[in-house]
Amino acid sequence: MSANKDGDGGWKSFIWNSEKKEFLGRTGCSWLKIFIFYVIFYGCLAGIFIGTIQAMLLTLSNYKPKYQDRVAPPGLSHSPRPEKAEFSYSISDPKSYSAYEKHIKEFLTAYDSENQNDESKFEDCGDKPLTYTDRGELESNDGVRKACRFDRAWLKDCSGLNGDKFGFEEGKPCLIVKLNRIVNFRPRPPTSNDSIPVPIQHNVQGNLIPIHCSNKREEDAEHLGPIEYFGLGAGFPLQYYPYYGKLLQPHYLQPLVAIKFRNITLDYEMRIECKVFGENIDYSEKDRSQGRFDIKITIKS
Repeated sequence: MSANKDGDGGWKSFIWNSEKKEFLGRTGCSWLKIFIFYVIFYGCLAGIFIGTIQAMLLTLSNYKPKYQDRVAPPGLSHSPRPEKAEFSYSISDPKSYSAYEKHIKEFLTAYDSENQNDESKFEDCGDKPLTYTDRGELESNDGVRKACRFDRAWLKDCSGLNGDKFGFEEGKPCLIVKLNRIVNFRPRPPTSNDSIPVPIQHNVQGNLIPIHCSNKREEDAEHLGPIEYFGLGAGFPLQYYPYYGKLLQPHYLQPLVAIKFRNITLDYEMRIECKVFGENIDYSEKDRSQGRFDIKITIKS
């Protein structure tokens, strides 16, 4: 009987033993020592963690990523940007290309002249290609830097200022192309014409990163008509570089190049590659958007 009584009351005695003044098998003094130990223990761990983070932050810049090996040289992107970079639409069906028109229209809104009127945020950098615009060092105390204005009218037939169809309804579509942003990157123009395709060699000038599009397959050559390029010098002018980052240059606008395909054979899948050419712009088979991009265009009658 006594064993049963001890067994029945064992758990109650463990929670609170009134004779020994113990809670869960420990006295108040014992619990206090354990509490103080763990406060000190976890306090030291927290101190080590915070100290490590602070030491790491001292090695980082607020304005430039410490490592940029995964983003340089820049990628080349375009608007509109359909899934898998495949353009397919019918001239007779406006709904089939309305999404392309809408994407370009929304993208170019930031380049409207009324959005670049603030003299404290924007400045004129010239209407011809010039050398880099020096706005001081990243780590200097110069504060927020101005951005170069980009006149949307430079895109001419692809500006959308004289209609927002961008050539799709005529079977002569436009693409708006930009070099992706990389903080403090200075693209260098080609040093000679040897690396530049013959069709654009006569247009190449200093202070400009040229762009060229061509058929991917030899059999496509006869199906790809003339291509026109619009923009400031029809390339990427150097005065828009370097980019100082979102903190120092929050209103930065990338220079644009518009590409207009004048005559693509209808009902034919055309594969096109567009590339930019620069001394420090390379290409990678693992990343097809690095310095270039591939697209497919099928325009149906």
